[in-house]
Amino acid sequence: MIESIIKDIGGRECLIYECGSADTLLIQPVDDHDIDVLDSEVAEIVRLAGNAGFTLAAFRVNDWNDDLSPWEAPAVFGDKGFGGRAEPTLEYIEKVLVPELTGGRDVKLYIGGYSLAAFFALWSVYNTDMFCGVAAASPSVWFPGWIDFAEKNEVKAGCVYLSLGDKEEKTRNPVMRTVGDDLRRQHELLDADPRVECTLEMNQGNHFKEADIRTAKGFAWLLNGQV
Repeated sequence: MIESIIKDIGGRECLIYECGSADTLLIQPVDDHDIDVLDSEVAEIVRLAGNAGFTLAAFRVNDWNDDLSPWEAPAVFGDKGFGGRAEPTLEYIEKVLVPELTGGRDVKLYIGGYSLAAFFALWSVYNTDMFCGVAAASPSVWFPGWIDFAEKNEVKAGCVYLSLGDKEEKTRNPVMRTVGDDLRRQHELLDADPRVECTLEMNQGNHFKEADIRTAKGFAWLLNGQV
């Protein structure tokens, strides 16, 4: 059984899984649902990545919609909109979390997540060059203004994993049902960049199916030598 330790780092709860190497660090923003399935996610990464050792650091996000959104946007489901506080979250990763975990050592860094956390991870590699790659499983690229941003900017990571469930765009929500076209456009943009290796994987099911397995597949793809 793979075990984790829980640490308070900069006032945030962090679950840390040490799986054979401290020289490759996976960063993942999580909420309660993600934490419930982290053990199975990590086990699946280990299974898929073989001998590729890593440490995964999953930090709890205080306000999902606000802390993972790059700019303010109105609600697209429910009543809660998006507060646009992604920059402080990225600053926490850069200036608090990673220095605490690495002690100043040079390590290979990846970032990833699921849903809005995947979207945040994708946005992050447009804004910092600290990550070698990103695992964006079912990212919320339907987010208002995102594709316009992606068309005008370039990623700073060398490798990008994208995935989506094949039923995710089959929704009545007029904003969220654009996710398929938006993710295909995102892949098209990255695939045209000679500096970037990018893949798009389609999974069976809707947005709520096997988030742990889908996220694990993304991290494993990175670990298996795509950069």
